[in-house]
Amino acid sequence: MSEYLPSPARPVTAAGCALDVLHYRPYARIMVKVVAVELPTGVTVTYVESGDPAGVPVVCLHGYADSLRSFETMARAMPRSLRVIAYSQRGHGDATRPETGYRLADFATDALAFIDAIGLRKAVLVGHSMGSLVAQSLALDAPDRLSGMVLIGSAAAVTGNAPVQDLWQGTVRHLTDPVDPAFVRDFQTGTSATRIDPAFQEVVVAESMKLPARVWRETLGGLLDFDHTDALRRVKTPTLILWGDQDVLFSAADQERLRAALPHAVFTAYQGAGHNTQWEQPERVAKDVTRFALRLAR
Repeated sequence: MSEYLPSPARPVTAAGCALDVLHYRPYARIMVKVVAVELPTGVTVTYVESGDPAGVPVVCLHGYADSLRSFETMARAMPRSLRVIAYSQRGHGDATRPETGYRLADFATDALAFIDAIGLRKAVLVGHSMGSLVAQSLALDAPDRLSGMVLIGSAAAVTGNAPVQDLWQGTVRHLTDPVDPAFVRDFQTGTSATRIDPAFQEVVVAESMKLPARVWRETLGGLLDFDHTDALRRVKTPTLILWGDQDVLFSAADQERLRAALPHAVFTAYQGAGHNTQWEQPERVAKDVTRFALRLAR
């Protein structure tokens, strides 16, 4: 039986992509539609949006093993004048899980296809962790489609990153189904430096538990050779970098390299925050993202 609601004539986007309303659920303190859209890349992703449909579009790209719900507490604190959109990337959340296609280029191709599918000419991209690497890729390959980008918990390269390599070598490359819930919980709690809302923490863990072992392996394996250090010097897209100074994955040295590659970027450090600043300090992140997006719209 299909997980989608039956429809005698499935609606399509302006780009001709089929849409299905899966259900309604609370998001950012309001009831929103969870919508599935088929992309020409062959995957179906789910997304939610809140705010003014005519507002500045802000498209949120979640991190490794997360989902569209990663931005829920941030979106809750953003003004209704913005159009805030978050989707679950391939293999994650309730998106479809192809057998192959988990290289960064695949996620970036999906992101551009998604922007097309929902009829956006340009958008501000907000990427967390892996999502920030996807945003960087679009800034390099499709700069005309970005009004700006916000990089949260980001880096110019993953090659040579000891914490990520340790995660891969020590655990992820060996994962089999069913994935150990203790590993998932340790992974999600271990990258935050401060206590987040317990109910939301359970949401995050539950979303990560949806991933089969192969998606954990293929996705992280596809990031290990990421290196935009030289390429980013070509980027002219207005950029805001948000970093928690207790980030255990991307260090202060990583931020120095990122800022050197993007000398025009605005950099903000969040004292006491870890890798997941939009979970740990959602109101402040929302304020910083809002200010940045509205400034670009002037």
